[in-house]
Amino acid sequence: MQDLLRGMGHQVDILGMTTQGDQILDRSLSKVGGKGLFVKELEVALEEGRADLAVHSLKDVPMDMPEGFALACVMAREDPRDAWVSPNFATLQDLPKGAVVGTSSLRRTVLLRAMRPDLQIEPLRGNLDTRLRKLDEGQYAGIVLAAAGLKRLGLAERIRHVFATTEMLPAAGQGALGIEIRSAREDVRHILAPLADQTTWLAVAAERAVSRAMGGSCSMPLAAHAVLHGPVLDLHAAWGNPEDLHAPLIRAHSQGDISSLEEAEELGLSAAKQLRAQGAR
Repeated sequence: MQDLLRGMGHQVDILGMTTQGDQILDRSLSKVGGKGLFVKELEVALEEGRADLAVHSLKDVPMDMPEGFALACVMAREDPRDAWVSPNFATLQDLPKGAVVGTSSLRRTVLLRAMRPDLQIEPLRGNLDTRLRKLDEGQYAGIVLAAAGLKRLGLAERIRHVFATTEMLPAAGQGALGIEIRSAREDVRHILAPLADQTTWLAVAAERAVSRAMGGSCSMPLAAHAVLHGPVLDLHAAWGNPEDLHAPLIRAHSQGDISSLEEAEELGLSAAKQLRAQGAR
């Protein structure tokens, strides 16, 4: 991002920050305030004028922006899939019965249990280095992380297997970067316009609409992933019950011709309606 803006002739300074989401590591996100913990301090910096823009992993951005803030740009998506990382086991299927797998995502938990109900799923918090260190120390047989994060940080060699989206449906917005600004900063919005990727933006608008309609927090074991094929947006969503280990996943599929963010969001609402009709809550 920094290099892109500098390549466009802009001066860029980085304001280093550590958010509450990075600091609270002994509890799951769903118990300490959700993914908004990763963006709150950044929004304060925007409001106080210490920063002009904030770059987020879009899957960590709450579905409804606070008043006075706007999602000004969604950039081209990196790999949206989940990655299997393990020093000893090439795939999830290679694990012995009862092996410990690390993740703090309720979405990943219910999807992993659907594939391997015999496994022991344990919480995994911390930044990427901390999670990998815990894995290397032997606390887990393997862990599941976003492929995009590993690739962006030059750690793609740690990936043993990338889950197909038919196996493990990604989170809404996974793999995409969203840039947040103060709503009134039209000057910054204009600067960011060339970096926006409309194909990605349409897809994540549909995904985020599913999540918003279903309650939109990290305490929601929800997956949503959309792909644009020409004018046709193909959206899949899934919901699992974290309290019933034997409950089947509830799935939804919506498809339609899309040319605007509003139409993409309508497709997302259709998928959410399907999920609720089957008992998702």
